Formats: sequence, structure tokens, C-alpha cells
Amino acid sequence: MTARCDVLVVGGGIAGLMTAWYLARDGVDVILVEAGEYGARASGANAGSLHLQIQYPEFAAYGEGWARRYAPTLRFLKASIAMWQDLPGDLGEDLDVTLKGGLVVARSDVQMRLIAAKAGVEASVGVEIRLLDAADLRRVAPYLAKDAIGAGFCAMEGKANPLRATPAVAGAAARAGARLIRGARVQRIEHGARGFTVTTNAGEFHATRVVNTAGAAAADVAAMVGLTVELGGFPLQVSVTEPIAPTIPHLVYSAAGKLSLKQAANGGCIIGGGWAAQVREGGGLATDPRNFAGNMAMAAEVVPAMARTRVLRSWTAWVNGTQDWRPILGEAPGVPGFFLALFPWVGFSAGPMTARVTADLVQGRAPSIDLKGISALYD
Repeated sequence: MTARCDVLVVGGGIAGLMTAWYLARDGVDVILVEAGEYGARASGANAGSLHLQIQYPEFAAYGEGWARRYAPTLRFLKASIAMWQDLPGDLGEDLDVTLKGGLVVARSDVQMRLIAAKAGVEASVGVEIRLLDAADLRRVAPYLAKDAIGAGFCAMEGKANPLRATPAVAGAAARAGARLIRGARVQRIEHGARGFTVTTNAGEFHATRVVNTAGAAAADVAAMVGLTVELGGFPLQVSVTEPIAPTIPHLVYSAAGKLSLKQAANGGCIIGGGWAAQVREGGGLATDPRNFAGNMAMAAEVVPAMARTRVLRSWTAWVNGTQDWRPILGEAPGVPGFFLALFPWVGFSAGPMTARVTADLVQGRAPSIDLKGISALYD
């Protein structure tokens, strides 16, 4: 295969597919190439959380200085979650988007003080966190363990169904005129005066501009045009339980350890929080039994009903991450026409706004949200 286009998008996760969709809707001739299946690495395999607040483990580990540098990114996430609310209507598909709020649950006074300090940083960029005491928590979340003494509550957090979202966006992009090609792994990129020649195992593509939305593989793709991107791939695992009666309306975190817990529309409880999977020889992933046990124990400590609920399935995902958690969005310095669209750790939550901003920048428009202080490329 040999094909030409105005814009070539590399990577078929939620951000890449939505970028292709927005560009095609704007009349841009766009091709998207994906090495495997759409959303197979992270966008379709994550836990489906819609995150807004600063993650507690990182706040506790890195401190308030790190949090204040990262905090402007919350404005981006807030705008993206608002887009998630509109997305089912835009796509004509139920994506199980619900925003019942997120709770960071504390079991000690030290944890509550850290949650309060974090809330102060979040308030500085317009994200409200309500501090709940034990009595408040009993009213709001009676399903929590009795040793919970309080929590931070963020009303704009929730969940969506990644198994529905990725194929729905892919279908919309194709209907808008984007050409989507699976099984096309990028092997080489050449940059010249007339644009880019991208060689894949499925053929050669000639494009005026290239968008790198390759997630955990994005640093490798960037290296093909001489760029060094400080971004890596991290293997994580997620589990889902058998369906139970409606119990957990919120996205639940723990200040005592790594946890994200929510209940899906079908009653299954999705349990994650950043526990590492095993990397097999050859790069494949497998669930780690010890981390599985630790994750389930943490879930049962916070929500006792989990101790009586059977897990049906566990799976793995490659998630991209950076040390400072800040996104890398914009045209690459020194490589005109090559755009980076990389949002670490919570890229599913940020997907819609990542795509909107990238489509704006590729077309030479001002981004829908000011990237100063957000993207590492706009410092």
C-alpha cells in the first residue's frame, strides 16, 4: 500500500481516533495508522475512570511543590470531562458516562491533613474538593468501612465504558471520512521539505503533517524524527467482579494505598489503582498474582462488600507515563509539522480535550484551551 494524505495520525487509542474524527469533520484529509487493534493497549483496556483531582499517592510522595506545578493540568481535565458528558449525544451511543463524584477515603488524621492540603492546591485552579468528616461520610457513602474517618469529595469525577467508547469513536471517524488502518506498525519516518514519509509493515504513507498519539510507544515514534521524549510505558492490571446489587455510586480511592474502585452499569465492580502487571519475555503482559492479591485486599479494606464478591476477570494495559505527570502537547521543537499529543497516566479522561486541542493546532488555530503551564512544550 502507498497512500497520501494531509495529516497522518499514528496511534489508534482514544486520543488518536478522536483527533482523526475532529480533523475529518473539519474537512482535513486524514489517515490513522494503528499497530494492532484500536484501543488495545490502554484506551480500551483501562478501568474507565474519569479522573479530575490530583492523585493522592503522588501528592503524598512528591509534595505540594510538585502538585502546584501540575495543578494547571486540572483545568484541562475539567474541560475534557465536560466533553465526555456531551460525547454520547455527539456519537449517538450510550457510553455509560456517569459523574457521581470521587472520594479519597482517609483512615487517619495524617491522611486527612494531606487531603486538605491537596484540596487547597486544587481550589487554586478552580477544582472544588469538599472535605467530609466521618458523619458526612456515613451519609454520603454508607458502604465504606467503619474505620473511614473522612474523605475528600470531587463532584466532577466518575466513569465511562472504554469498551464502548473506542469503537464508537472509530466508527464516527470513519463515517466522517477518516481512513483508519489497523495492523500498520510504524518502522521509519523520514522528514523532508515536502513533509513526511512514514514506512509501516502495511505500506508507505506520505503526509504533510504527522500527529504522534502512540501512547506507551510514543517515545519510540518520536525518536524516528530525532526527538527525545521523556515518556515511558507502564504495565498495569485491572479486575472486575461478578455483578452485585447497586452499592457503589462513586469513584473510590484510598489514602492508605493504591486503589480505584467503581461499580459499572451491569453491577460488576472494577478494581484497579495502578498495580503493576508482569512483563513477559517478548513484551507481552500477564497479571501479577501478588499484586492482584494486594489490590483485592485494599478494595476489601475500604469497601467490606468486596470481601464477599468474586472476581470474574483480570486484564492488563500498557499506560504511558511521565515523571512530572504533565502532558506533552503541541508541535515538536525543531520538527515543523510533527505534533505530539501525549497525556500521561490519565489519558482516557483527557482524551476528548487532547484531541480537540491537537486538531486545532494541526490546522493552525489557537487551541481550545490555553496550554501555557499545562503542556511541557509551552513553558
